[in-house]
Amino acid sequence: MDHFIHYAPFTGWVYPNETVIEWSVAIVVYPYITGLVAGAFTVSSLYQVFGFQRLKPVAHLALLTSLCFMFFVPLPLLLHLGHPERAVNNLLTPHVTSAMAMFGYFASFYIVLLLVETWFAFRPHIVEQAQKRTGLLGTFYRVLTLGSYDLSEKALRYDKKWIFWLAIAGIPGAHGLHGYVGFVFGSLKSREWWSSDLMPAVFLFSAIISGVALLIVLYVVSCLLRRIPIDLGCLKGLAYTVWGFIMVALLLEGLEFANIIYKGREGVEMIVEYVSGPLLIPYFILQFAVGAVLPLLLLSYMIWRGTTGRALIVGVTISACLVLLSVFMMRWNVVIGGQEISKTGKGLLTYHLQVLGKEGLIVAILLVVAPLITLLGISRLLPPWEESTAPSSSPAHAGAR
Repeated sequence: MDHFIHYAPFTGWVYPNETVIEWSVAIVVYPYITGLVAGAFTVSSLYQVFGFQRLKPVAHLALLTSLCFMFFVPLPLLLHLGHPERAVNNLLTPHVTSAMAMFGYFASFYIVLLLVETWFAFRPHIVEQAQKRTGLLGTFYRVLTLGSYDLSEKALRYDKKWIFWLAIAGIPGAHGLHGYVGFVFGSLKSREWWSSDLMPAVFLFSAIISGVALLIVLYVVSCLLRRIPIDLGCLKGLAYTVWGFIMVALLLEGLEFANIIYKGREGVEMIVEYVSGPLLIPYFILQFAVGAVLPLLLLSYMIWRGTTGRALIVGVTISACLVLLSVFMMRWNVVIGGQEISKTGKGLLTYHLQVLGKEGLIVAILLVVAPLITLLGISRLLPPWEESTAPSSSPAHAGAR
């Protein structure tokens, strides 16, 4: 009955069932969180697989960040479902021709992989604490050892091999997990704003820059809270990563928009009217100008000038925050924007953001904050920065790979 009494303002010709926008801000948060998962794991893999030594101070932090955010990835979808208790049927009755049905298998595989890799990465700390701690906390660590207390050189080499191969397997796992979101949107032929072959790539590269940007903020804040020097070499490595991937992301998004306009399929006139009207500020200003072009120019300037010290820290951190805003706006403009354009191509709708409710603004904020709180708690049990207790901030170290 709610669908019959709920009306949304619109202009032009729209279908009666379009007066309710089904996918709310919770569905915006869902791809945003999965993007942070994939981006954080990318940083961990750059060190574990490709040997980027300057990223060592954040390698374990990136792994824990990916794990903590992954725990909350299914939650926005479960909140949106009318009967979330039936979600398990997705695994019990597989439907291989449905991209959304296969998500359960991708997510399950990736969570298990993250748990196993995290165990191998933190096994020396777990064994040390199990032998040193007593009481409930000691029992907790002894259970985590799984009966393996061997910290010999041979055992640690064995652990590193496992971490290496798990990280390799996790690269397609993490990127496939998020790329499938873009695949789902890009496959919807009925929506011109979504139907694009470049949509999976756009989602993937924007995910990488969002995850790296989040790690920049987390690393800088954690160093300030612990009152230790920030490794400028590590920070520059993260900045270079964002700088490189943001150029690719901008190029892909530009090509995607140009392709939609160039094809000129039915409904493109309404898209042009939409992006030049209601979507002008969210799309061109917040997503591109402020969130992408500005940090790109700022990072380029600092790289060109060889900026270091406090100016580098402040500049990179501000750029990272702007990138996080840009990626969120990209998710918003795709999910909400695609629904505000009528399927008839002759009308526009308006999405009204609710504050309360299971899919309201407050819940959406909690969905983003909850993984950060979880990360804070887990980092006290498994400190991700123990291997880098004395980072160097010298120019020589900052330039080393």
